[in-house]
Amino acid sequence: MTAGADQHRRNRRGDATRARMLAAALDCLASGDPDAVSANHVARRAGVTWGAVKYQFGDVDGLWAAVLDHLEERRGGPLSFPGSAEQSVEVRVQQIVTTLWRGLDLPDSRAIDTLRMALPRERAELEQKLPRTAAALSSWQQSWVETCQTAFADLDLDPDRVREVAALLPGAMRGLSSEAHLSTYSDLDLARRGLTRSIAAYLGGSPA
Repeated sequence: MTAGADQHRRNRRGDATRARMLAAALDCLASGDPDAVSANHVARRAGVTWGAVKYQFGDVDGLWAAVLDHLEERRGGPLSFPGSAEQSVEVRVQQIVTTLWRGLDLPDSRAIDTLRMALPRERAELEQKLPRTAAALSSWQQSWVETCQTAFADLDLDPDRVREVAALLPGAMRGLSSEAHLSTYSDLDLARRGLTRSIAAYLGGSPA
């Protein structure tokens, strides 16, 4: 076997090991168990040593950053909401709300939430302790803002209000999703419709 072929085989084996670790990390995080946010836990799940994790990702910061990048790749990049120029603001908001609602219970969304709950709450602390993870999260946020801006790009809307809505929607949808997992008499279909109409009215109204 030539040196080049041997190197190719080692690289392929390394790629397979990396993929197995990322899959194990997602399985751990999607369980919702706070104790799963551990590089050692991921290593055991993947059947490898901490040294193997360190070799692939450098440290725990590199692992979580790689998980977030992997999720972005699986999603296929930023969300998109294709539609015609004739669609109203309300129809576009409804598309975004519906997409978020359907996605919140998916394993990938649970994995992200579990990871975020375990990270430092203060941005400065997060950036100091886990700079690569912080950068990945910041990239996700910027991608989301751009998604919302693109969804309304052909309409003459106040750009500040679009950014405000982009900041509001993820938290608002998580609140409704949390309510759905509790004993409740709230009509969540009605709640989503009210949220959609309120946001559409805000976006379509005259600036204050």
